[in-house]
Amino acid sequence: MKSNFEKLVDWFTKNGKGAVVALSGGVDSAVVALAAKKALGDGAVAITADYKTLAEQELATARQVAKEIGIAHQVIEYDELKNLQFVKNDNLRCYHCRTELGQHLAKEAARRSISLIVDGTNIDDLTDYRPGIRALRENGIRSPMVELGINKREIREMAEQFGLSIYDKPSNACLASRIPMGIEVTYEKLRRIESAEIIVKTIFGVRQVRVRDHGDVARIEVAKDELSKMFNVDKLALLDSKLKEIGFRFVSIDAAGYKSGKLVMVDENE
Repeated sequence: MKSNFEKLVDWFTKNGKGAVVALSGGVDSAVVALAAKKALGDGAVAITADYKTLAEQELATARQVAKEIGIAHQVIEYDELKNLQFVKNDNLRCYHCRTELGQHLAKEAARRSISLIVDGTNIDDLTDYRPGIRALRENGIRSPMVELGINKREIREMAEQFGLSIYDKPSNACLASRIPMGIEVTYEKLRRIESAEIIVKTIFGVRQVRVRDHGDVARIEVAKDELSKMFNVDKLALLDSKLKEIGFRFVSIDAAGYKSGKLVMVDENE
């Protein structure tokens, strides 16, 4: 009986001689890129989009994992904040983001005469509200993990089996996801959020962090199994000082811990 990874490699072999892999810096797309490289050799290329809402750490991780895999890697740059549909930050923000990404990936694939474009979406992703997945489908991007019925746990097992350094890397999302819906996305907010998350990680040594930007208030979420690391009086005082230096007036820690998609809806009439 074939392993999941062997099935994934076979999937690429059956679907063409070349593939463009949308490499985000996460474990899902990394495993897809690894399988594409094993199946197609130089016919596989990974593309990472630096669209100004991606944290620098994620971009660095994408570069690192591409080197580990040995896959050709290209970073394309464009500015999502020039897309007014994205900037207004309604419940279709991710749809507009992924529509633009899909268009850029399609353009790069066409330039290389490659018809197959793939991402790292897995079957666990389908349980959440993900308009971005619909946008990618509309632009012809396929998800081999979904087509093969592979879940996140199985992906992590494959990544560990093949020695990928990010096999246990916490999930992440674009920085704009930290801004409550209905509040406009700006460069200033994104940079402040990125700085705040680096500060939290540095002081407390936690791995998964979201700093939700509520204007004057920074609401910090960390993984539930890391919450106990946050309750050190001296470190909390340092955190309070550092976050106030970058413009927050109040700092709070979410006692429920991190949960994907925990956004606050804002009434535009307020």
